[in-house]
Amino acid sequence: MLDAVIRSEGEADVVQLSGGEPTLHPQFFQVLAEARARPIRHLMLNTNGIRIAQDATFAETLAEHRHGFEVYLQFDSLQRDALMDLRGADLRRVREQALERLSALDISTTLVMTVKRGVNDDEIGDVIRFAAAQPCVRGVTLQPVQDAGRVEGYDPRLHRLTVSELRRRIVEQTNLFTPQDVVPVPCNPDSLAMAYALKTPDGLQPLTRYLDPRTLVESAGNTIVFERDESLKDQVFKLFSTNHSPESQAGCLSELTCCLPQIQAPTELSYRSVFRVLIVQFMDALSLDIRALKTSCIHIAHPDGRLIPFESHNLFYRDERAQVLERLRGELDGFHTHRRVTRLVPV
Repeated sequence: MLDAVIRSEGEADVVQLSGGEPTLHPQFFQVLAEARARPIRHLMLNTNGIRIAQDATFAETLAEHRHGFEVYLQFDSLQRDALMDLRGADLRRVREQALERLSALDISTTLVMTVKRGVNDDEIGDVIRFAAAQPCVRGVTLQPVQDAGRVEGYDPRLHRLTVSELRRRIVEQTNLFTPQDVVPVPCNPDSLAMAYALKTPDGLQPLTRYLDPRTLVESAGNTIVFERDESLKDQVFKLFSTNHSPESQAGCLSELTCCLPQIQAPTELSYRSVFRVLIVQFMDALSLDIRALKTSCIHIAHPDGRLIPFESHNLFYRDERAQVLERLRGELDGFHTHRRVTRLVPV
């Protein structure tokens, strides 16, 4: 599957090892080594954090790969009831232990929050503040719940959230970000939005404290600054994309501020000082938007070499659905063959 990604991308921007729970694989570190041996700019591990919390040797071996590597840590809530609803277990102590170990080993981490209306959508501000206080955490990713995978009692009329609703909750609950701070991501603005902040001695400071918000949110067609300076437009586009490691975020931000010498940004920028909040809305059968699907930034690699958009994988290839799809294809091929043969029969 790794070779399928390389054949498609040449040099892959981001590859995420996911599952199930990938840390349970008996050959996990062999898979990790194979990935590190290939031209992949940034490697991520999508994990529930249990093995990191409970197995010091595993975590220490993981730390040997820390450069160009990031842990994508499941972190849905700070409250027991919400965790029981979403995961069926109170995982607060496990998450705390995992973060303590990740911070001690200086492994860059993103907290990933599955957000469900009426369950934990009132905690977004709390989770962002908690994340900003953790030495190893470089940001928070918010994923509104969708009808895929292990979802019990899901009712889209009650539990669904849109990107716009999450943007409003970020603004209302943090008392830090403004609507102009949370910017649609250029590669897929219908499904992705992003905000940047810098970690300072005074706490998080949104990027727009240092850059004119119009520089970030106005399009090239009506922004005089962009029309005069193509390099600036390119830098903004690069910054607000999903293909960044913590190190490359800091580098891209430094390049952007160099394009704007009048901006009084901090002189010392490292990946430890850049904090990103990202909204990633995955679609299901009810919310499927073909236009957004065609510009999907996230794909599942299959052993046969196919790269399938994440939502298509959930809808057509997950579990027994692949067999159903193949059967339907066979029936459709038979139907077309029958029609072609019928047309050849003389009247």
